[in-house]
Amino acid sequence: MELYLELSKDIRFAEGLKSCMNCGICTAICPAAEFYDYGPRIIAGIVQSKDEKRIEELLKSETIWYCGECMSCKTRCPRGNTPGLIIMALRSLSQELGFFTESEKGRQQLAIKRTVGENVVYKGYCVLPESLIPELHPELGPVGEWIYENSEEVYKRVGANYKGDGEGALRKIPQESLDEIYRIFEITGGFDRFDKIEHFSKIKAETMGFSEGEDDYSDYVNHIFTTNNGKHNRQYFHSHAKL
Repeated sequence: MELYLELSKDIRFAEGLKSCMNCGICTAICPAAEFYDYGPRIIAGIVQSKDEKRIEELLKSETIWYCGECMSCKTRCPRGNTPGLIIMALRSLSQELGFFTESEKGRQQLAIKRTVGENVVYKGYCVLPESLIPELHPELGPVGEWIYENSEEVYKRVGANYKGDGEGALRKIPQESLDEIYRIFEITGGFDRFDKIEHFSKIKAETMGFSEGEDDYSDYVNHIFTTNNGKHNRQYFHSHAKL
């Protein structure tokens, strides 16, 4: 398979890469570049080179998963490029080919699919309050833990219509709207992509020593959700850089 050719079929890639002159303005404005060893300028240069080996390395790397897709890059590029759109196309192809399982951040796609992805389709929300389990989200701190443990009282006091019919924050999404979301995923190939993420993830889980058991590789999901090798930030790379 010619990777550059496959990328060029993605409308996001066609819109995102016009003619990069490697000026670095996108990296200067990029919030992710401040924290990660990540540079949108480098990514644009790699794909523009059409070097198949380097593109494959990119598809298997941590790098393409660092972008927050804020599109700050689009606002500054003098040539009208949008590295954020290039990243979207790269991520999509990485998922399509199963390359995402080769990186720690990429493997987290399964956890995202089973949480945010399935929440959107079947509940109508990206994040559900009941999914913010303190053990899995220590970043929420003691306040978040207290809210989780007293959720019904808290939501009632702030006027939310938690899981209720009618209007209001956190309301139950009508079945008619859920059916429409389902059809969108069905028609656009969203469910096919879900299936591929599951397929390649299960292969990777078994090669890493996890088994399906009775809970559909839940140990693997917990592993990829909570594991961090600590090698992703700029501080790590600068301290380990070769002189």
